[in-house]
Amino acid sequence: MDSLPAVEPPIPRPVSLNRHLKPDDAFVWLEKGWDDFKSGDTSASLIYGVFVFFVSLLLVGGLFLLDADFAFFPALGAFLVMGPALAMGLYEKSRRLACDEPVSLDSMIRVEARSPHQMFYIGLILLLLCLLWMRAAVLIYALFFGMHQFPGFIDLLRSLLTTPDGWGLLFVGSVFGALFAALGFAISALSVPMLLNEKTDAFTAMGASMTLIWHNIPVMLGWGSIVFVLFLLSVLTGFLGLIVAFPVLGHATWHAYVAIRGTPDTPVFMPAVPAESTH
Repeated sequence: MDSLPAVEPPIPRPVSLNRHLKPDDAFVWLEKGWDDFKSGDTSASLIYGVFVFFVSLLLVGGLFLLDADFAFFPALGAFLVMGPALAMGLYEKSRRLACDEPVSLDSMIRVEARSPHQMFYIGLILLLLCLLWMRAAVLIYALFFGMHQFPGFIDLLRSLLTTPDGWGLLFVGSVFGALFAALGFAISALSVPMLLNEKTDAFTAMGASMTLIWHNIPVMLGWGSIVFVLFLLSVLTGFLGLIVAFPVLGHATWHAYVAIRGTPDTPVFMPAVPAESTH
């Protein structure tokens, strides 16, 4: 008589990645980011912001000195893409505050990440994405104004605001810029703090970031809107606003990661088939 077949373990139920957060929960993260900015070594966060401010001034000044001011607006979009990768030290301060560990500027500069070498790959991919966006911006400009010499920043600004071709360029450029910024945001917003706090590889972290954001779109749209508005206000102040806005956003991003990621051992990707049982 044939024996009964071995009992296979049940397929694990997928883990829900929806944290059921409301869009206004993003303001809670911003408030916690402000608290972290004021807590511990406040001067360390301020110095971090001052550094980002001066780097921004040097880059923008370099564009105008090298007569590459045509890249000013695309460069602003590139900054939004690279922003999360520049805030590693701010994530470290927030992590240390949550663990009641001492905070100093040195600890924010010499960050001991759980996955230290993987940050290089995310930085490289974000850099390639920025270069692709800069190239796309040049092509979009050529579609509307032709292959003519760049007229200068002031003349371009006048054309953008007063001519139909300028309005079309603003619309199409904004749409494509938003797509590039959204992709950069999706792959880096949670993956960079994940590499700080977890032992994983860059591509898994980027995939997890995109998956978690996809399952929490309402609150992440709210968070992305806050980031964009504060960045825009910082640009309108001649980048001075970055001295405070960038550290606060960096600290707040850490709280966004904690709220959406859950515990580090919570799986993001489930196996498509159950593992073979051993007898």
